[in-house]
Amino acid sequence: MLATASAIAMAAISAAPAFAAGTLANTTITNTVSVAYTVGSVAQTAKSASNDILIDRKINLTVAAVGTTTTNVSPGQTAAITTFLVTNNSNAPLDFGLSVAQQVGGAGAHSNTDSFDVTGTTMYFDTDGSLSYTPGVDVAVTSLDEVAPDTSRRIFVVANVPLGQATGDVAAVALTAQARDGGAAGTLGAISVQTTGANTAGVDTVFADALGATDGLYDGQHSAKNDYTVSAAAVSVSKISTLISDPINGTTNPKMIPGAIVSYCIQVANAVGGADATGVTVSDTVPGQLAYITGTTFLNGTVTGGICNADGALGGSYSGTTVSGTLGTLTAGATKTLYFRATIN
Repeated sequence: MLATASAIAMAAISAAPAFAAGTLANTTITNTVSVAYTVGSVAQTAKSASNDILIDRKINLTVAAVGTTTTNVSPGQTAAITTFLVTNNSNAPLDFGLSVAQQVGGAGAHSNTDSFDVTGTTMYFDTDGSLSYTPGVDVAVTSLDEVAPDTSRRIFVVANVPLGQATGDVAAVALTAQARDGGAAGTLGAISVQTTGANTAGVDTVFADALGATDGLYDGQHSAKNDYTVSAAAVSVSKISTLISDPINGTTNPKMIPGAIVSYCIQVANAVGGADATGVTVSDTVPGQLAYITGTTFLNGTVTGGICNADGALGGSYSGTTVSGTLGTLTAGATKTLYFRATIN
């Protein structure tokens, strides 16, 4: 009998859905008591009484940044993504109004400080459930409809990074979700309102949300911050000319006279601590007073005393009046060169 009773109890437990938020709102719990008695050793009909209670609605929601690190971005990058998870911890289905705001200074989300704003911020719902932003598939949203209890929705904040930002610049954004009554599917419900005063006979509403990043305690909403951190390439360029020879003095104390040969040393550097600069190309327009000397362009040669040597890889091109060459990827802390010679007309 004990085993049978245990099995029945376990079946009853497994049949009832378990919600972290507790018993669903608008559920009626009926509790019946039975009293047995006898009169003159004769059992009488038992008496019973029942009591009903109606479960009120507890509104609790959380917004959390996904991941523990900032989103690294480049100056001028488009569709930079930060990700949030909006969870309904309430004991009732809810709609959620969504909004995203730029932070103005102050602490970011990852031990950093906000210093600039991204542009074109748009919120997208992870429509295909891929856990990553899918352009053309994920739908732009300003609200979430009919979010069931203990259910989360992934939201991507997609934005553009202005050009000109330096390494270490931070843009913090805050996503806020506000509870709204479920209403009809496909229709955004009204902002949820907490019941004031004593318990009523109907379904009351109690706010149970925690303090958010930009909102208060028990206010029917919740917020969290995430941020973008810029990793830029700090590229600098220097150009030095060196007199090689002239037609009168040769290489001994030459002067800048017509017929003299001049070398040009172009150095492109990328400072330590930034991002790699990729696809680096150099274009130098030769003035009409100079004549480019064919076959004198060298790429990525050595430098002595700040001056390029006529070594490296012979390459580059000369078209019209422009000397050009491709230096490729310039890693942080590296310097690459382009060298060529010209004659003074």
